[in-house]
Amino acid sequence: MVAWMAGLFYLPRLFVYHAERAEPGSELHDTFVVMERRLLKAIMNPAMTATWLFGLVLLATPGTVAWGDDQWLWVKLAAVLMLSWFHGWLAGRQREFAAGRNSVSGRRYRMMNELPTVGLLIIVVMVVVRPF
Repeated sequence: MVAWMAGLFYLPRLFVYHAERAEPGSELHDTFVVMERRLLKAIMNPAMTATWLFGLVLLATPGTVAWGDDQWLWVKLAAVLMLSWFHGWLAGRQREFAAGRNSVSGRRYRMMNELPTVGLLIIVVMVVVRPF
């Protein structure tokens, strides 16, 4: 989970620099494409898969969750789904950069970079505080 979150924080930041500083076809553009691909394929994808796998195993463990009484769990799951959507959105942007046709501004990448923070805060509050 920590590796996945690190990637969710770092990849949009790479996209900001890529969008603002590298022209398609330049050496810097090619360097960013390699960095982004490696981060996504070698770290983020396996980390997200492991996070989902271990999370589902934990949910399937008897006595871990009282399904009728744990509303916090549904909020946490919604946040995890939002982070998974964001992961997919980032993968799509990585493919666009690799093809030399980015359509998103550096400013928008900066704004989108806040989503993992919001998701992480929701998850931590739901797990630690269990407000409902």
